[in-house]
Amino acid sequence: MSDISAPTLHTKKFVNDPANFVPEMLEGLALANSDTLKYIPEYNIIHRADRPVEDKVSVIQGSGSGHEPAHVMAVGPGMLDAACPGGVFSAPPMEYVYECTKLMNTSKGVLHLINNYQGDRMCWDMAREMSETDGIKIGTVIIDDDVSVENSTYTTGRRGVAGNFFVIKACGAAAEMGKELEELVGIGRKVNDNVRSMGMALGGCTPPAKGEPLFVLGDDEIEVGIGIHGEPGRRRDRMKPADAIVEELFEAVASDIPFERGDNVGLMINGLGGTPISELYLLYRKAALLAKDRGYNVIQNYIGEYCTSLEMPGFSITIVRLDEELESLMKAPASVPIRVFA
Repeated sequence: MSDISAPTLHTKKFVNDPANFVPEMLEGLALANSDTLKYIPEYNIIHRADRPVEDKVSVIQGSGSGHEPAHVMAVGPGMLDAACPGGVFSAPPMEYVYECTKLMNTSKGVLHLINNYQGDRMCWDMAREMSETDGIKIGTVIIDDDVSVENSTYTTGRRGVAGNFFVIKACGAAAEMGKELEELVGIGRKVNDNVRSMGMALGGCTPPAKGEPLFVLGDDEIEVGIGIHGEPGRRRDRMKPADAIVEELFEAVASDIPFERGDNVGLMINGLGGTPISELYLLYRKAALLAKDRGYNVIQNYIGEYCTSLEMPGFSITIVRLDEELESLMKAPASVPIRVFA
């Protein structure tokens, strides 16, 4: 009688040594864009080949890897000047941020865009202090757009998720226009004050070094308010029709500021890495109809993958209120290696 083993939760991935997953990904990114990007492997830095320049503030960011195209694939004209990611779901070490800041320093200063996670805040704060000791002028914007929970295992306060891309886009465009560091800080904070997000998942994702999902849901279960590192959300619930899921997330996002009838908005449906584009458009359909019913004017829409969680099946909704200044910055030219935002 044959011995039939029970199935395991092990997930197959395209990986060599898990310890080299991020460096090999970054090297591939640089090789694919050798005319426009440069790679400094000692510090996981990807930066524009034509930056820094003295008459422009440099805009940089770095958080955990595994969220691509955030943040390292948002380096390009009108977006980030450089990024220094950490390992998968890990904040970049302080020295990565410090070296990236020094590399991108100009007479106009360096803008740090920081997602609100404990590890990120600590590393970026230490790097800022060291950079300022060196005489580098630093501006800081904290992104915390997630309405799911106030605190999680990774954060103090709300998490920074897909709304981050609107901050990058606005600050990157303003920097290209030659605006001063203080102006960029004000623009970034205005975007953050007017953007809200919330996500959900149908299942967990598998970090390369772990080899099995961070969490497992039953066949009829969903996680509402999931974090992009697999953090728990508001609750675990039963599977529902797509429209009902969109309605719940949309209500939570729209009522938080709250957005109001007559607002001009950007509306994003962001895939978490494992949701087909056809399903993202199905989800956008309901979100757009809800926005219309509430009297919002959707003047910019975004459907695709902007801030993922490896291969997690799920999505998030982001709404950003756009005044004349922010609308202009969102529509400004931009170019990145993966053209999902420009």
